[in-house]
Amino acid sequence: MDQDAVRLLVKVTQEGDFSQLLKLFQSCGPSACQLVHLGRSGDSLLHHAARHGRLDFLHFLIGDVGMELEVCNLDYKRPLHEAASMGHTACVSYLLRRGARVDCLKKADWNLDLIQELIQHSADPLLKNKDGWNAFHIACREGDPGVVRYLLTAAPDVWRTESKTRRTPLHTAAMHGCEEVVQILLERCGYTPDAKDSCGVTPFMDAARNGHVSVARLLLAKHQASPTAADTLGAQTVHHVAVTGQEEALHFLVRELNVDVNQRATGMQLTALHYAAKEGHVSTIKTLLDLGANIHAQDKKRRTALHMASIGQHADAVRTLLQLGLDDSQDASGITARQHAKKPHIMHLFD
Repeated sequence: MDQDAVRLLVKVTQEGDFSQLLKLFQSCGPSACQLVHLGRSGDSLLHHAARHGRLDFLHFLIGDVGMELEVCNLDYKRPLHEAASMGHTACVSYLLRRGARVDCLKKADWNLDLIQELIQHSADPLLKNKDGWNAFHIACREGDPGVVRYLLTAAPDVWRTESKTRRTPLHTAAMHGCEEVVQILLERCGYTPDAKDSCGVTPFMDAARNGHVSVARLLLAKHQASPTAADTLGAQTVHHVAVTGQEEALHFLVRELNVDVNQRATGMQLTALHYAAKEGHVSTIKTLLDLGANIHAQDKKRRTALHMASIGQHADAVRTLLQLGLDDSQDASGITARQHAKKPHIMHLFD
């Protein structure tokens, strides 16, 4: 079967021209029934029909032509995955009735009707993917309260899960700012306050460093979260927030919770100002100084924020710190901030 005919078959399937599909199958003969991996993605006609919600095409290709409904493309996705990921409930129902194997992990953007359909056909919400995520992790990331409640009703222990990096669904919901989902998890699940992932990050840290202050407030009020818990490197939430440049969260921590803006991470004794300078967040540097950060603070190697800005090759941060009066000094190894700068236009700022 020539490539022009194949491309035309794909086109009419995508566009939903069923009468044209029938004519093409009649003209192409039995060879059309053998079409499996088409194009670089390896999609079959079933994949295209399922992805575009062409229920009549699925009926014809499976029921009349006899195509294999479990055919995989080059991404190991089957027609059921495509129908589910695009929210085509009728196509999902048909494929399941025809005996398609249920797999609830391939896509995250399913609606409640699809979730219910899959669960009713014995989908296992506890099944994990290669990263250790189950369907509940994914639902908490997407933030649909209805789906989260349904999964907790259908499988009450579904929340008792961690990814391979020990991240819980509560971490996931907090990180993505899904406040209503976080509320449900705190009410219905038994998560330990300040549970840490493999890097020592807590849900409170995740919420704050991603700028979700309302979620951080909720974790503080309803889950006894600690604003001063430290990760495996000794960095606290104030340091994480400085890295991501979340200034509202900085005000929340320092002004409302009285977190010490000059608190040092226990490893290298870095302050929030060091972290902000290394990332080149000029506005955050100024915010930290307004909140009382010590511009002359040195880390374990006697490096100042100016050293860190130079190490990060951030010209604007270097310029700002010099203008604020921070002198170029030697660290414990006798290296100045200017010497850390590798780019000529940054080195010239010290002249």
